[in-house]
Amino acid sequence: MGYAVVLGEALIDLLETERDGELIYRQAIGGAPLNVAVGVTRLGGDVRYVGSLGSDTLADRIATFLRETGVGTDSTIRVPVPTTLAVTTFEGAEPTFQFYGEPPSYALVGPDDVDEQSVAGAAVLYAGSISLMREPFQAAARAAWSVPGPLKVFDPNVRPKLLPDVAAIIALRELVEEYFATADLVKLSSADAEVLWDGATPATAAAHILKLGARAVVVTCGAKGAYVATAEGTTMLPAPTVAAVDATGAGDSVMAALVSRLLADGVPADLAGWQRYVTFALAVAGLVCERPGGAVAMPTTDELTARWGALS
Repeated sequence: MGYAVVLGEALIDLLETERDGELIYRQAIGGAPLNVAVGVTRLGGDVRYVGSLGSDTLADRIATFLRETGVGTDSTIRVPVPTTLAVTTFEGAEPTFQFYGEPPSYALVGPDDVDEQSVAGAAVLYAGSISLMREPFQAAARAAWSVPGPLKVFDPNVRPKLLPDVAAIIALRELVEEYFATADLVKLSSADAEVLWDGATPATAAAHILKLGARAVVVTCGAKGAYVATAEGTTMLPAPTVAAVDATGAGDSVMAALVSRLLADGVPADLAGWQRYVTFALAVAGLVCERPGGAVAMPTTDELTARWGALS
């Protein structure tokens, strides 16, 4: 089994909750790429995380958490700015994010911070999410993505609060479609699809992404499950029934589970193989939804077995 290189943001989620009748905000370490890095590691994978952390106590906590989790941080840099905060409010279990901090502590990795030899030696390279919308990170991600060798997986992780107008949506669409064209796997949510392509359905979005050049597309649809598309065909897989308390990080856990399978067994030979991978990933996400969100919700293999029994 090789290793994965994960590029992208680390930040602090402030999760809205209620205690003793008072509205409060609970701190949680997060950021979609960080969640993926932690999720893969907890499932037994080897991850090298490429990201920037601030210079404050919150960043120290993130660094300690990554180290204690076992995520490789040799390519993680520290920058002299406060840690970005994502204030997270909810409608039911579904989160909405508002970001605070300028410049964003998470997007200050530059091309010179990318170890191309490490990327070339990786089995899987993950890129995506909100870091791509800012320089110098955008240039760093392009540099890493251009390195031949690893399987390339991508998640746009659209955040509408960062898209103030139609021009911003078009710019993001053009940016992420660059990556879709050469991706081995694209994972996105049905909400991402609706924003990027003006209300597109999972099927319409997946067909478009495949036409651009991606080898496989997984569109998560919340409690409904996930739509899977390859050149061979498509299928809709149901999600397990859970008592969801917080969906924060659920989509990231799907990606983490898929990356862990790619590390262990490579690209599936057919649609049936992708179905097995995604069924496993939906079980991971179901368990994450039963826990308070953020990176700490990512489960281990033993926890999955305890909840669901043996998973193929």
